[in-house]
Amino acid sequence: MSHPLHDVLRRWKAAFDGHQPDAMADLFTPDALFQGFGPAVLTGREAVRGYYEAVPPDRRAEVTVLHTCTIGEQAAGGFVDVTFGDAHDWEAHVHLSLVLQLDDAGWRIRQYHVSRVEAEH
Repeated sequence: MSHPLHDVLRRWKAAFDGHQPDAMADLFTPDALFQGFGPAVLTGREAVRGYYEAVPPDRRAEVTVLHTCTIGEQAAGGFVDVTFGDAHDWEAHVHLSLVLQLDDAGWRIRQYHVSRVEAEH
């Protein structure tokens, strides 16, 4: 059996690449904490939906799982390498940390945090 992070990220990538904000929001718990590219920490599915609605529709994500962990029967997490890009050569390389929570509908993202990776420190 694979780690739940792999399935969540497969669905996340499909929704992101397909510019499906409703599907993106459904991947998160109702009270999820979300830190994307902006400075504000967002809370909840509606905020997540709004964030993804604002993403240009031609953006795509390449995802590589770097580490997974199991926190208990209903919690898991991991660390992911993501490169976002578009047809105009825009690109952003980030690390993404996720905490997942199991609910009646399956595994959902409880906490999402993006950290931009720069070539130099």
